[in-house]
Amino acid sequence: MLITLLAWVPTARAEANRGEVAELRLQRLDDGVYLSTSLEFDLPELAEEALRKGIPMFFVMEAQVMRDRWYWSDRQVAEATRYLRLSYQPLTRRWRLSTSTAPFTNTGLGVALGQNFDDLDDALSAMQRVSRWKIAESAAIDADTGHTIQFKFRLDMSQLPRPFQIGAVGRTGWNLLVSRSGRLALQEGAK
Repeated sequence: MLITLLAWVPTARAEANRGEVAELRLQRLDDGVYLSTSLEFDLPELAEEALRKGIPMFFVMEAQVMRDRWYWSDRQVAEATRYLRLSYQPLTRRWRLSTSTAPFTNTGLGVALGQNFDDLDDALSAMQRVSRWKIAESAAIDADTGHTIQFKFRLDMSQLPRPFQIGAVGRTGWNLLVSRSGRLALQEGAK
């Protein structure tokens, strides 16, 4: 009985840091497929504590478009990734959210959209809303075949400083994963 209870406790704690996708909208337009979503999650306590000490946290949004196939497993026809970096500037007491289509590097080179916020809740609110994100070109989508979109939002542990990566292994206080799948409607006039 005690062994069962010990095995159950970490699972419950890991689930506590999972969020949910409150809304997932997919639009098929002439130039491609667009995703809009609203996420609901709480930042893990350890991540928030590290942020307040000035250590940036990195997040990844991924969307995969899978084409239905009856004779084999579904085939991936498109993939889009968005990288986010949330940081706190202790001297100015401001939060900064940077968004990029490429992973952040230590060189500082690359293109990223940056926004400043006075409050952590405002920065998290901006992270939790995605509006009209183009995830596939129209040429990749077949009008007469069904498609499934798989969306994930997670904390990217691989970009944390090494001591945090080593200390986070096996600790559920760092877990953050939000995912959901949705079906892309067939175009009007298709089978």
